[in-house]
Amino acid sequence: MPTIERLHAGDARQAAAWDEFVLACPKATFFHRSGWQRVLEQVFSHRTHYLFATEGGRITGVLPLAHVKSLLFGNALTSLPFAVYGGVAANDEASAAALEAEAERLALSLKVQHLELRHTERRHPDWPAQDLYVTFRKPIVADEEANMLAIPRKQRAMVRKGIKNELKSELDAGVERFFALYADNVHRHGTPALPRRYFETLRREFGPDCEVLTVTGKDGRLLSSVLSFYFRNEVLPYYAGDDFAARELAANDFKYWELMRRAGARGLTLFDYGRSKQGTGPFAFKKNWGFEPQPLAYEYRLYKRDAVPQNNPANAKYKLMIEAWRRLPLGFANWLGPFVVRSLG
Repeated sequence: MPTIERLHAGDARQAAAWDEFVLACPKATFFHRSGWQRVLEQVFSHRTHYLFATEGGRITGVLPLAHVKSLLFGNALTSLPFAVYGGVAANDEASAAALEAEAERLALSLKVQHLELRHTERRHPDWPAQDLYVTFRKPIVADEEANMLAIPRKQRAMVRKGIKNELKSELDAGVERFFALYADNVHRHGTPALPRRYFETLRREFGPDCEVLTVTGKDGRLLSSVLSFYFRNEVLPYYAGDDFAARELAANDFKYWELMRRAGARGLTLFDYGRSKQGTGPFAFKKNWGFEPQPLAYEYRLYKRDAVPQNNPANAKYKLMIEAWRRLPLGFANWLGPFVVRSLG
């Protein structure tokens, strides 16, 4: 049977072995990288439990976990907060089963209300699951025109509108312009913003694998920005923000086209449009690009609750909170937001 060990923060040798396994394991994702342990601990002060299985001195599976405690949103052990993918990544079923068994033992010892594993495919049909989210993934190629023609006609017209408006895309060295657009955008939607320090830490931790692309108008006006991750042959646009004028000028359409175009030119072969809630505007926007939704398998072990938690804006009980947040001054919301959002994940 595999032996279960723990990744110790600050152990460079262990982290290098962990990341070498993640890079090679087909079931692993960008969110399985060891750097997330440092991000979660440094920015949010979450206690992490990074489990890995070994056999014969080599890693055969990993399971990153974080303990998130909140008076408002509950007490959970999750793989992984602030990640759309997570759960077990293993080379064999014995390693996967051993990691999940250790996670359950840990969850019971921590007295959490539930254990959440954000798998991309169902592993346990008998476990309660969250069916709210889907992801959108589609191949891209090196040929720019082929990628353009793969976009449905109506959406392609929006991309061409952005080009006609003489919009410009640039890679930013920092997160200042991105954060200004992102914070304003989430405030308009009534949700708290993640702290700027979080995005700065992501850039520092993941280096060239974390990139900011910003779109400006021909007059230099700041319109839209996206922070993306790169993993193996994939690009994952993950956090985004835009100005009010972005829709009229097709800046968001242009932004994602520019990201796709640049990724294809770099030889990447998969565009991961990320997670969306079914029936929302972002869900429809991604479908308009010709991406087909793929259900995500978020599986749960419930210990001190009767149903899968719904800590998301679609939950009607948060409607008043969302409306109140929209009315807060932006500066105050940006100050208060990190104290709230750290418990959401």
